[in-house]
Amino acid sequence: MNQTTDYITEEKRKSLELELADLKGPKRKKILENLEYAKSLGDLSENAEYHQTREDQGKLEERIAKIEKILQSSEVVSGKGSGGDTVGIGSTVVVQRENSKESKTYIIVGSEEVNMAEGRISNRSPFGEALFGKKKGEKVSFSTPGGAVSYKIVNVS
Repeated sequence: MNQTTDYITEEKRKSLELELADLKGPKRKKILENLEYAKSLGDLSENAEYHQTREDQGKLEERIAKIEKILQSSEVVSGKGSGGDTVGIGSTVVVQRENSKESKTYIIVGSEEVNMAEGRISNRSPFGEALFGKKKGEKVSFSTPGGAVSYKIVNVS
């Protein structure tokens, strides 16, 4: 796996495709209906509903473009990990901070699936970059605003 490539899981791809279909279908239609209604109210220069709907339309089109770009440029990977003892996209990594007995578990994901509350970190984050390609037993360190931090990889699955 190439660390500079954008990755998404099959589940995320399906989720984005569903969202895209909804945005291009019902959501886009609703905004067009709202625009027609706002135009019927008269003077567009002082029509707050018209301006709000145009802003909503811009956000919708921006999201559509972003999803299309993600789907075109991302490589789909299995969400089950790399299957080996080397850290890659989908790997579950157990790490232990230097001078600490407490261990933490993280899942390495592409940047579109990051969720710190679930322990899902990007392969492009400083920590993800430090872990990427390493094996069980290796030590990694990376810079944070508070200074350098070191971890030992306890397990990779």
